[in-house]
Amino acid sequence: MSRTIYIVDDDDAVRASLHSLLSVRQDLIVRGFRSGDAFLQDVNELDPGVLLLDFHMPGATGLDVLTALDGSPRFVPIVLTGQGNVGLAVQAMKAGALDFVEKPYEAETLLQLIDNAFSRLEEDNEAAARVNAAETKIAKLSPRETDVLKGLIEGRSNKIIAYELDISPRTVEIYRANLMEKLEVRSLSEALRIAFAAGLFPKS
Repeated sequence: MSRTIYIVDDDDAVRASLHSLLSVRQDLIVRGFRSGDAFLQDVNELDPGVLLLDFHMPGATGLDVLTALDGSPRFVPIVLTGQGNVGLAVQAMKAGALDFVEKPYEAETLLQLIDNAFSRLEEDNEAAARVNAAETKIAKLSPRETDVLKGLIEGRSNKIIAYELDISPRTVEIYRANLMEKLEVRSLSEALRIAFAAGLFPKS
């Protein structure tokens, strides 16, 4: 499977050096941008990938790009800087960078970080797919079925749910059977897992 990596750096020599280093990896598609503004202009059209992001650039800085991405699961940023200090590292990590590398960087170190970033990206994409699948299933429920599910989530018996919704216990059983069928589950614990994944109720 091809993996895409984006180099966002205003220094032509740095971009060329990184492109040369990364081109030896046959599974990588490498794309370069000479400014943060150029990357942000195209960002909505880009495939998910890992971002090698220079911190100090004219126009949109690395921090501006991180702020604009706002923790998007589509990109995992690694920040590069020639003027590294602890303050910049903290800023970059708080803004969503996975890691922080000072130039000149060790090739092996950078390649290991890139592998870690792709692992994170794949985990995030799988998690997003699970949430999306759960939300799609929950969306099939009628308002009454959702009310019954919320009652079950809160540990209430059919009788109590019936009393609170002003319907008969038998009707609660029917709603319960219907929601289990729509969620494609056989047990209440499976239904609760889907409800959690869809953010139907707070986890606190």
